[in-house]
Amino acid sequence: MIVDRTTLQRRLDTATGHLETPIAAVDLAAFDSNATQLEARAGGKPIRVASKSVRCRELIERVLARPGWHGVMAYTLPEAIWLVREGVTDDVLVAYPTVNRAAIAELTSDEKLAGAISLMVDSAAHLDVVDRVTSPGNRPDVRLCMDLDSSWKPAGPLHVGVRRSPVHSAAQASALARRLVARPGFKLVGMMSYEAQIAGVGDDPPRQALRGRAIRLMQAYSYPEIVRRRGEAVAAVSQYTELEYVNGGGTGSVAATSADPAVTEVTAGSGLYGPTLFDAYRSWQPTPAAFFALSVVRRPAPRIATVLGGGWIASGPAEQSRQPQPYLPAGLKFKPDEGAGEVQTPLLGPVADTLRPGDRVWFRHAKAGELCEHVNELQLIDGETATPAPTYRGEGHAFLG
Repeated sequence: MIVDRTTLQRRLDTATGHLETPIAAVDLAAFDSNATQLEARAGGKPIRVASKSVRCRELIERVLARPGWHGVMAYTLPEAIWLVREGVTDDVLVAYPTVNRAAIAELTSDEKLAGAISLMVDSAAHLDVVDRVTSPGNRPDVRLCMDLDSSWKPAGPLHVGVRRSPVHSAAQASALARRLVARPGFKLVGMMSYEAQIAGVGDDPPRQALRGRAIRLMQAYSYPEIVRRRGEAVAAVSQYTELEYVNGGGTGSVAATSADPAVTEVTAGSGLYGPTLFDAYRSWQPTPAAFFALSVVRRPAPRIATVLGGGWIASGPAEQSRQPQPYLPAGLKFKPDEGAGEVQTPLLGPVADTLRPGDRVWFRHAKAGELCEHVNELQLIDGETATPAPTYRGEGHAFLG
């Protein structure tokens, strides 16, 4: 990940100089390069694009047009329905269980939607929600994907990873599969397992050498365990139904997950934008592709330049890693007692003395698609030309709002 920041800043400033800040931009050369590298890391297995990490229809379509990518992992059922109706894809896996009755009613009243969208389940109670909306005899079969918990439980109550599905063992997967296939009006077609402790945790956190070693040790033990257990679960479920796909991983584990023989496809999305959280990975660091610009509005003291806005904080634990980072020009940092502010953000460093009101500072977001919740459009940068593309928000959608 070698970036000529001076050249990048010149291109971004030239392409967007006619626009007022705040501006969000995606460098298409870096975006496409990241897509190419993810394809290589997937080792020939198809990549399902995680829409939550992109949140721009035009960019989702751009990556799906590539031969190494197929299908979308959506984050809500209304979003999945919209993507299918807009012709973006005919293969959507909703990554999280849904209880949205209006969306379920729309799904079950349309053969095309029902054939294109799979719902995530980890309990028969999720099927009860669907049945209360439309009875099995009055709808097409609803496609289901079982969520297998991929957290690592080395001993007793110790739990490493995220709290997602209660289905952890092959026996539990078998028991649930038996119940799912016995229910009329449903079809179990897939299994998904997201090993967050590997895919979503950088193994080289800055200035935390001891923590980094602990993370690498945890991942070294966790990976073979999930490969073994996922294979057992797939074999157990396959006694009851023929699975169309077994999905796994994320940007941080594409290479490792694709090496698992039980996995037929991997998921990635954040790696297309290259947010700051992925700077902490040793195996692969995507090229920064997504940025946002704020304007300098005051110079309160030497070596301080204040920009308007800036508090675009990422989800997750409230810690420094979730703050955006000033990126261009290089050499700026936050004032420790203020951080990224709601309305104004002071930035420190010798380079601040070169900035004047009206100049711009380009930031990188800590996560990927969350950037799009702050703007109505992304400026797609091709060389020194910017073309606007609406975000989900710009098309009038706030699927988690």
